[in-house]
Amino acid sequence: MIRSGAVAYELVRPLDLYAFWFCRDLARRTAPTLLRAVPIFVIAGLFFGLQPPASWAAAGAWATATLGALLLGASIPNLLNISMLWTVSGQGISTLTVAAVAIFSGMYVPLPFFSDWAQTVLNIMPFRGLVDVPFRLYMGHISPSEIVPLFAHQLAWTLGLITLGRHLLARGIRRLVIQGG
Repeated sequence: MIRSGAVAYELVRPLDLYAFWFCRDLARRTAPTLLRAVPIFVIAGLFFGLQPPASWAAAGAWATATLGALLLGASIPNLLNISMLWTVSGQGISTLTVAAVAIFSGMYVPLPFFSDWAQTVLNIMPFRGLVDVPFRLYMGHISPSEIVPLFAHQLAWTLGLITLGRHLLARGIRRLVIQGG
């Protein structure tokens, strides 16, 4: 929308632009996740022996971490969208971010396989909260009693990225020039 100038329509709407974009990204994450996750869980349970979490506490911890992952997962692309206010093409930053998320979230290689020094860095970064934490809580590799610091980590990164995104959006809109009709 920024490259085409359609962001002008977004700017004239009487609403908080960042909140609107964040909610849209949240919906883009939630709907496909639910549509894919339910059949995958059913098939994995029926044919591959996937068991539910070991206890109600583990299920609650997994659900909480999954909610945190959705919130964090919506704040990252929002920041990428806002970065378009300063770039000609967002393809490069988007490609790098997708690769970073896939590698550092545990999507390709489980994070416990990384060396100790790398795990220290990975535990600080936000990406762990996207895949590794919910997966390991579901599988029982992390105790449900550890959900409070893990969820706090997800929430802290989410709030930090939202704050940064709001700041950059406000700065970018002040200098935005829309060409054409």
